[in-house]
Amino acid sequence: MKIEIQKISDDAELQQAWAIRREVFVIEQNCPEDIEWEFEEESIHYLATIANEPVGTARIRETEKGFKLERFAVLDKARNRGVGSALVQTLLDELKEENSLIYLHAQLTASSLYAKFGFVPTGEHFWEAGIEHVKMEWRKN
Repeated sequence: MKIEIQKISDDAELQQAWAIRREVFVIEQNCPEDIEWEFEEESIHYLATIANEPVGTARIRETEKGFKLERFAVLDKARNRGVGSALVQTLLDELKEENSLIYLHAQLTASSLYAKFGFVPTGEHFWEAGIEHVKMEWRKN
């Protein structure tokens, strides 16, 4: 089982990523659709596939604070197979030459995944779309 991660380059791939996010965030986690589809045009999107089947997605967005990693979503059938880790590593690799802050808002249940890559919690926990989150910043090793 080989996980492939690619930067999204056309509308068909973007639609596949959006379908994954709709399944994970809107349907499974009951997130409001109006906040799910923010900042799409200014983000760089990535698609994870196994055997050419789309199974995960994430994006990078430059903000006034630095680079924010966002919208990590893996379909239920592909979880615990390394897809999330492959996405995190790919996005960090994309930003390895950047000297700006790299951060994310982690769902509390996923914060241990990001900690494995050097992300450190900063600040208080907060609620977003009815889910508890924590801001995490990346510390280069």
